[in-house]
Amino acid sequence: MNEPRLNIVEWTVSALSTALRKTVEDAYGYVRVRGEISGFKGPSPSGHVYLRLKDDKAVLEAVIWKTTFGRLRMPPQEGLEVIVTGRLTTFAGSSKYQIVIETLEPAGLGALMALLEQRKKTLAAEGLFDAARKQLLPYLPDVIGVVTSPTGAVIRDILHRLADRFPRHVIVWPVRVQGEGSAAEVAAAIAGFNALPPLGLIRKPDLLIIARGGGSLEDLWSFNEEIVVRAAAESMIPLMSAVGHETDVTLIDFAADRRAPTPTAAAEMAVPVRAELLIAVDSLARRTLACWQRCQEARRSELRAAARALPGAEELFALPRQRLDHAAARLPRALIANAQLHHTAYHRIAGRLTPQALRMRIARECTQTAALAQRAGQCLRVHVERRRDRFDALSQRLDLARAAYASARRTQIGRGRERVLAFHNRTRLAFDALFNGKVARLERAERLLVAVSYRGVLARGFALVRDLEGTPLRTAGSIRAAQPLQIEFSDGRVRARAERDGASAATPPSLPKPRRRGGGSAEGQGNLFGS
Repeated sequence: MNEPRLNIVEWTVSALSTALRKTVEDAYGYVRVRGEISGFKGPSPSGHVYLRLKDDKAVLEAVIWKTTFGRLRMPPQEGLEVIVTGRLTTFAGSSKYQIVIETLEPAGLGALMALLEQRKKTLAAEGLFDAARKQLLPYLPDVIGVVTSPTGAVIRDILHRLADRFPRHVIVWPVRVQGEGSAAEVAAAIAGFNALPPLGLIRKPDLLIIARGGGSLEDLWSFNEEIVVRAAAESMIPLMSAVGHETDVTLIDFAADRRAPTPTAAAEMAVPVRAELLIAVDSLARRTLACWQRCQEARRSELRAAARALPGAEELFALPRQRLDHAAARLPRALIANAQLHHTAYHRIAGRLTPQALRMRIARECTQTAALAQRAGQCLRVHVERRRDRFDALSQRLDLARAAYASARRTQIGRGRERVLAFHNRTRLAFDALFNGKVARLERAERLLVAVSYRGVLARGFALVRDLEGTPLRTAGSIRAAQPLQIEFSDGRVRARAERDGASAATPPSLPKPRRRGGGSAEGQGNLFGS
């Protein structure tokens, strides 16, 4: 049986953990590790991220602090093979060692392509790449918004191509097109263009162009980020993607309404050629005029043919004139026969019209008239009674309504009086506050005027020299011998006459001119793209 070694140094658990941690950090420090992400479940409630890196033989615990996780260019994903850089340390709470990750990147091009394909399938499943979501590009946009770097050659190519084809108003939203934070800037630029008012100092563009030059897959990775793709899909302005060269494909190309192979091609697709439009319009105008002339000539020929086919005026009026002559010949005989018939009918009726018949007819009509008058009187009395009853009822309703209306108006007037009094009190308080503020500003301005006045300088013992016209004299060289002067002190003015000696006649040394910053001689602000 082994005896205990009593001469070994005794450690506490905390001291041993601290010594082990110092040993691990001193021996390794910063390391670069390649492995597959496992156990990633997103940020914890505190914002920190805990995961594991593994290969076919070992597992390494890892942690990403909250501040570092927000700066990562690509967030970690389960099963992704990555290369991380960080500090190796220990965690005494569970007696294990771990790596504190500071940078994280995919392990090679294959991992990026796998991540790109996975993200493409996820976004396509959400319908962001559907053809039904795509908008038609305007034929001739008035304002074109360009999201790109302001210092690259891309914006120059777009502006030059637009100027050659059809000059349009261009609004450039400067962003970084690669590196950390570039994806957020591109997404913010798309959202910012969509938030502009249709009419304003800076109006909303009719077309957006997202442009960048060529590069590797890592350089173009900002345009594969989910935030950029979603911003392009949610844009209400027609959006054109012009990222990279013709062989470069990014996810924003699928979400955009139109993909251009290059930024120059995007400018060509955005506007037509003005010269070709002018030629086409001129050709259409000539064709329209020629067509109108041919139509007029054809109508004129048809009118001549129709005029030749129509009969003359004599032929048209010959038959009606003949019928008129026959009717005029028959008219006297017809008038005599008609008068004879009416005379016979008159005699027949006059024989039946005797005084006795007239008296009987008048008596019958008088009886009917009296009966109608009696009935009319009764109807009038009944109608008057009904109208009187109705007017009484309406009068009662009117009195009630007038009383209710007067009560409501009195209530409304009382409320209005209270509101007017409240407004009066608020106005008086506001006026008092405004008046006091203006008085305070006036007092401050007065104190400031007294502080900056030259009379304060005179009170400290200085004097102000003027000529007889009141012009200040600032240098001794500007004073002539025997020149009359006015000298102002703090308590009044006196007159004097200048006397010059040899020392005062010397020309005072001139101050050096201030050097202009920048070394340039051109005035104004330079051109952003000036050559």
